[in-house]
Amino acid sequence: MSKCLYRNPGLLFMVGTSFFGLLLIGVVALNLQPIKANFLWRKPLIGSLYALICLAGIVAVFFPTLCSTLVTSKKKATRHSLATSPFKPTSIYPFIGAHHPDCQNFSAHVFHTNNRRTCAACLGLLLGGLISLAGTWLFFFGEWSLSGNSLQGILLGLVGVGLGLLQYKIGSNIIRLIANSFFVIGTLFLLVGIDELAQSVLADLFVIGLALFWLFTRISLSQWNNWRICHNCPVDSCRHRILDNKGG
Repeated sequence: MSKCLYRNPGLLFMVGTSFFGLLLIGVVALNLQPIKANFLWRKPLIGSLYALICLAGIVAVFFPTLCSTLVTSKKKATRHSLATSPFKPTSIYPFIGAHHPDCQNFSAHVFHTNNRRTCAACLGLLLGGLISLAGTWLFFFGEWSLSGNSLQGILLGLVGVGLGLLQYKIGSNIIRLIANSFFVIGTLFLLVGIDELAQSVLADLFVIGLALFWLFTRISLSQWNNWRICHNCPVDSCRHRILDNKGG
């Protein structure tokens, strides 16, 4: 795994595809004509599917080992997998931060409260998931709508997802928490905006598929950034640095 993103073709492809997807949604939204597919169960179906994804994300926050195992299985060819990395979570307790070494280099990644480390990104994803779950219920099963502001909602969603994908460059735990919350909420605004414009199951499924891809890209970026921080650490005696070197 390269320390430079542009030397990591797999991850670079994921990032490029993610931002191309954002651009594509923006272009499509500006030129989209309502399809109005006559499907009575469109909103309940899409709402249920997106709600399940939100619930799965929330569960992943509380059981990070399972999430990391699933992501790692997609990258068997990567030399520095979580199996040989210091970032494999070792606790089932919610967002304790066990996937971050207790190190000054990761101070911007966690909150320290009562001798416990809380992962800022995981907490942000949890808050975003809960808010999006509530928004899903209100829009797909209730009476909430963007009231003709679909394009503004899509723009807000594009900014949220883009900020979430770039959150690894953020040097503040507070901003990291907000960025990750906004990342999840952004996918909801994109889905709601496209649904109101197109009123099409296929258009909604396209957005949901992109949202899943963005999530895996964001996780991969975070894991790469964690590895990069430890790889650049000058403390050779650190057990995390030793584990990293064993990974190749």
